[in-house]
Amino acid sequence: MQRINYSSGAKWEEIVGYSRAVKVGNIVEVTGTVAVDENNNLVGTNNAYEQTKFIIEKIEKILQQAGASLKDVIRTRMFVTDISRWEEFGKAHGEFFKEIKPCTSMIEVKALIAPEYLIEIEATAILNSSTNN
Repeated sequence: MQRINYSSGAKWEEIVGYSRAVKVGNIVEVTGTVAVDENNNLVGTNNAYEQTKFIIEKIEKILQQAGASLKDVIRTRMFVTDISRWEEFGKAHGEFFKEIKPCTSMIEVKALIAPEYLIEIEATAILNSSTNN
């Protein structure tokens, strides 16, 4: 089966040895994603809703590069630094996934790689055979 790695160009990819997304067959896995734009600037300082929204939009873009869309997402994993803010994270997630309803987890973690990151999201998508590239 063919494997395709997708890069975002982030400096961390070479240091840590990972890809933004990996597609094998009809499965696309998107790595943990934080609210950092293409210039490495934080989006949504201390705003759980804005960070979540930006991350899902960022995930959507890499899925599109892999021939997928948010409609193909079957699972999301949200790692959050303050679970008491679950409604803010959940509101943004729900705006994108209300109709799709993937399996999801929201897990509180002690910290992410930088203290300003409130949330990191992973996603798994499965393309059906008619959309598989």
